[in-house]
Amino acid sequence: MLRFGIDLGGSKIELIALADAGGVLLRRRCPTPQGDYPGTLRAVGGLIAAAESELGQTGSVGIGMPGAESAVDGRIKNANSTCLIGEALRADLQALLHREIRLANDANCFALSEAIDGAGKGAEVVFGVILGTGVGGGIVVNRGVLNGANRIAGEWGHNPLPLPEEESLPPPRCYCGRFGCVETWLSGPALAADHLRNGGEALAPEQICAAATAGELACEQTLARYQRRLAKALALVVNILDPQVIVLGGGLSNIACLYDAVPRLWTAHVFSDVIRTRLLRNVHGDSSGVRGAAWLWNERS
Repeated sequence: MLRFGIDLGGSKIELIALADAGGVLLRRRCPTPQGDYPGTLRAVGGLIAAAESELGQTGSVGIGMPGAESAVDGRIKNANSTCLIGEALRADLQALLHREIRLANDANCFALSEAIDGAGKGAEVVFGVILGTGVGGGIVVNRGVLNGANRIAGEWGHNPLPLPEEESLPPPRCYCGRFGCVETWLSGPALAADHLRNGGEALAPEQICAAATAGELACEQTLARYQRRLAKALALVVNILDPQVIVLGGGLSNIACLYDAVPRLWTAHVFSDVIRTRLLRNVHGDSSGVRGAAWLWNERS
């Protein structure tokens, strides 16, 4: 079965074609038409048409995008690509491509990719985390994405960070309108802001991590705060979902010390005498989202 995956990003649209066993047959990308919904549809249609012409066969199509479908009318909500908001993306693409389309949030696609043939392969329950410019989460159970009654399953980034250590601090305001969301503490910009707020220099997250590795005290302290907060936030996931595997993605997933420090720190917050949940780095990197979109068509879907 030929599977096409589309990662509908804010700056680029990427296509991948997977063979039945998951091997990559073709990969293409094009710029995302900025603020242009009809142009975005045409770009997706053009990528699919060109790929099918090149491969000489048609395939299933899965789409990963930065938002969710409303449970009321199927229109897109919560998307940072604002031209998608309020649009019937699935219906419009089905009319354009003349076939059924499967659609999922990009964090769900990341989690699915890693559950199918990545770091979480073989696990019954996988929680996928994206730690980047924003913070997202996706849940996969028995190789299928869990969407939920409100289509927001896995929206871990917009829950408040557990206290008490932060209770004396004014909670940061999130773009969603709430205060103290996990995203405001654990995204890349949040890490940089926390360092600055605590007397450090204006540094990018990768610079903070490099300086911490080199023994710079202020950066070490910033990274220690980040590890503690990530451990508390993930402990909530373990307490509720109890996954076999938590996979980290996004730019901050490259911080090597997280994989030892966070499981050690979350023991104080997980309600169990033994913790078998594994915290793992992703296998497929930046390709996880587009691969997961293709895997929306699998035998468990």
